[in-house]
Amino acid sequence: MYLKLVRPTCEYAEQVMQYKEDMLANNDSFDGCAGLEEVDSFTEWIDFENRLKRKYGEGYVPSEVFLGVRIEDDKVVGIIDYRHPLSPFLLQYGGNIGYSILPSERRKGYAGEMLKLLLVICREYGEKKVLLTCDKSNDASRLTIVKNGGELENEVKDEVGLGECGIIQRYWITL
Repeated sequence: MYLKLVRPTCEYAEQVMQYKEDMLANNDSFDGCAGLEEVDSFTEWIDFENRLKRKYGEGYVPSEVFLGVRIEDDKVVGIIDYRHPLSPFLLQYGGNIGYSILPSERRKGYAGEMLKLLLVICREYGEKKVLLTCDKSNDASRLTIVKNGGELENEVKDEVGLGECGIIQRYWITL
């Protein structure tokens, strides 16, 4: 294992805020980042529950946020979150799990490893199956999901503008 999942702590504050800058510079989507793109500081970001409850109101769903940290150098290479239970919106469009990888660290297997590690945590929470979604044009995400046991249930029209191609694929992973 070359990655570990850790809960965000002040130890990683500088790396998390640099993650935000790198993602913005690459014009990337902040999937699984618990609204990192919307905050100005690590302290503001890490207050997930209060901040996200204000943002989503009745649609708020608790989430567990983890940093994907490369063991050899303690570098944050990705962020992943596990949202439970599924709200109607998440059931249709977003799924239980979202993740992203730093642009400079892509195509190294980190997304697959983060997902594999998170699925163990989902089992510990008593989940029997989890839903992951991705833009139909996002081959890397699709392959990551399928590699971890994802089975395509269907495709839905992206009526909320989450992706690029207008179609969201919905995959279930049985735990």
